[in-house]
Amino acid sequence: MQTVQIIVVTGLSGSGKSTAIRALEDLGFVCVDNMPVVLLPRFLDLLDHASKPTPNMALVIDAREGSFIKEAEATFRTVKAEGHHLEIVFLEADNDTLLRRYSETRRKHPLSPHGNVESGVRTERATLADLRHMADHIIDTTDLNVHDLRRAIQDLFDPNADNARRLIVNVVSFGFKAGLPRGADLVFDVRFLLNPHFVAELRPKTGIQPDVARYVLAQPNTSEFLNKINDLLEFLLPLYEAESKAYLTIAFGCTGGQHRSVSIAEHVAATLAKRFPFPVNTHHRDLPR
Repeated sequence: MQTVQIIVVTGLSGSGKSTAIRALEDLGFVCVDNMPVVLLPRFLDLLDHASKPTPNMALVIDAREGSFIKEAEATFRTVKAEGHHLEIVFLEADNDTLLRRYSETRRKHPLSPHGNVESGVRTERATLADLRHMADHIIDTTDLNVHDLRRAIQDLFDPNADNARRLIVNVVSFGFKAGLPRGADLVFDVRFLLNPHFVAELRPKTGIQPDVARYVLAQPNTSEFLNKINDLLEFLLPLYEAESKAYLTIAFGCTGGQHRSVSIAEHVAATLAKRFPFPVNTHHRDLPR
């Protein structure tokens, strides 16, 4: 039998279970929301007979389980006895915070769909009291934002948590005539630079080729522009990482996406790779494939 790491995420509605389960998904866990807890041993047995290795799992169990919650302790004992590593994370927050969060989202409380939220919170605390008692980790999210909670989950369940928070930087070149690249976070227009398109021997080439890159990078305005870009990115990238941003896409655009933007993107990507520990990827959207 394959042994599996299983994280059970439970707790009060509005305390951050969705954020926690997304953080675990980013760490490579297969996440299942609201699977009846009594089905967990059978589910693991089915996975054990699958052709591929069983991935680590994260389950959300909450008050919607109703009577199944009473079976949780016995089920968890069975799973642990089979050799699986199971940990329970219980999320909670004070009543005022939960009421405020429900007021902001205008959602109904699952245990009080036709009543008031405060009544639903009280009922849910009582319903989940036994699960809270079984929890390996209790996280009070009263004073945590979504980024704080993500970091808390990463610190608990990623053995290499610092790397898990590592920002991935994508540097993209593009041509404005084909539109802005989808998903770009920072966009810089380099059409102020002299265009190699108007140099006969450079026109058929691209910004990846050394002579085109030399032409673009040798311009007086290029050096000053790159210095300012590097200063800006040196300031911004650690801030994006601190906010647990997973990906940052930096786009440089020229008219056709063949020369100037390509050379600049290549140069900036190489500089970032030397200065920062982040993985840096380069993509030239409009170059011929």
